[in-house]
Amino acid sequence: MSKERLYIFDTTLRDGAQTQGVDFSVDDKEKIASALDNLGVDYIEGGWPGANPTDTEFFQKKHNFKNAVLTCFGMTKRSGRSAKNDPGLSALMNSNTNAVCLVGKSWDFHVDIALGISNDENLSNISESASHFVEQKKEFMFDAEHFFDGYKANKDYAISCLKAAYEKGARWIVLCDTNGGTLPHEVSNIVSEVTKFIPGKNLGIHAHNDTGNAVSNSLAAVMAGARQVQGTINGLGERCGNANLMSLIPTFYLKRDFSDKFEMNIKSEHIKNLTQCSRLLDEILNRKPNKHLPYVGAAAFSHKGGLHVSAVQKDPKTYEHINPEEVGNVRNIVVSDQSGKSNIVSRLKSLNVDFEENNPNIKKLLDEVKDREFIGYSYDGADASFELLARRIMGEIPRYISINEYDVGVKKNKSGEIISSAKAQLEVDGETIVCEGEGNGPVNALDNAIRNNIDKISKYSKYLKDLKLVDYKVRILNTGTEAVTRVSIESTDSKGKNWFTIGVSPNIIDASFKALIDSLDYKLFKDNAPASK
Repeated sequence: MSKERLYIFDTTLRDGAQTQGVDFSVDDKEKIASALDNLGVDYIEGGWPGANPTDTEFFQKKHNFKNAVLTCFGMTKRSGRSAKNDPGLSALMNSNTNAVCLVGKSWDFHVDIALGISNDENLSNISESASHFVEQKKEFMFDAEHFFDGYKANKDYAISCLKAAYEKGARWIVLCDTNGGTLPHEVSNIVSEVTKFIPGKNLGIHAHNDTGNAVSNSLAAVMAGARQVQGTINGLGERCGNANLMSLIPTFYLKRDFSDKFEMNIKSEHIKNLTQCSRLLDEILNRKPNKHLPYVGAAAFSHKGGLHVSAVQKDPKTYEHINPEEVGNVRNIVVSDQSGKSNIVSRLKSLNVDFEENNPNIKKLLDEVKDREFIGYSYDGADASFELLARRIMGEIPRYISINEYDVGVKKNKSGEIISSAKAQLEVDGETIVCEGEGNGPVNALDNAIRNNIDKISKYSKYLKDLKLVDYKVRILNTGTEAVTRVSIESTDSKGKNWFTIGVSPNIIDASFKALIDSLDYKLFKDNAPASK
């Protein structure tokens, strides 16, 4: 049986840019568009030419996409002028794209209140706009804004708005749940009704996530007949976001209810780029990835309980709905005080540590993890610290830099400026090295004391020069005069790999120092630095 074609329309560069705190540069847009093209989406909505300088410049550039059709966005013509004389439509016509998507009102309430025109005039604006682009051989799409609300308020008029575009040659009629308030059963029923007037092969769905149902609504629309799905990377979008394509694409591709019926432009070699695409967006936005995202999150295939790990080792399908490698992700065996021997063994294998199954150090490592977690350590999110601990117990980590002592001070000068300073005494190859530095707070001062004197540590200077601290977090584990502090540090280097270390102590400086030294040791270990004599 032949499969139906399902089309993916990404609107990250336009809808995603509506997100509070998000402001894409032209370079950002090009990187994201390239990743989406490599993924294999059908359409990339690049923005609104003429609406702002960034979008205008982006569309002036030449884009040689291999898989995607670049699409520009705008609105139907304004009342009182022809489509040919509407400046907004002219900017779209001259945008060097083969596809155009226009938004127009489909709720009579908005036609009256927002546009202040008659229902018939709105239909005329939709119809004339569609004709204008279709005549110029542009692939035309009509985004029916607030369609589901409009349908529930005035079914006949909402349908007439769709027909106004479709009957003039629109390739796609996109049903928009603009305020995100429609529920899956409503979407299913309404889309089924719409297919009586507009063929499903010409229908799309554009869902917002204000009730947390954008993905469910998109799936419901496809099951009911829609054949284009719009969304964004990681569900980026204003308010609560848009439908998350990082969840929808693998669901369509890997779940048999959809994969048996539909084919997409996205191939097996493309879908493996999914996790990379998701994390690229977070990197561009300079924000920490949501590790709990379905399919692509760092915790999406994490296993913590010992019984779970034992089962996964025998058959991953026991607790994993897909193979993580299919979407470019990896399995993660979490080590914690709930761990059993199977967790430790699995984790050591993933770290490529050589050991015998009956090695007594495995039990020693398990006991050490549980003892440490009892006093406040947590290796759930501190992979580098766990690897260092494991390799030290297994006898695989050499000594690099020894810190004999350190001194940290904070003072306020006469002008009210807070000054933090640090002095650390290091030992490498039996030689004592004194490092001093200042910083924005005692931890930053301690970090600077070491890294700003890298040249003094000649043996390791080339390894540590590109080390950077990305994030620093403190958590107070209990209250009172004997409070215990847990510090987590995220580090990175020029290779682009981030790692996480942890330190615990009743003293925040000491906890920070432990996490910092682990970060240095891990950097030296992974770069194969020589041991200290």
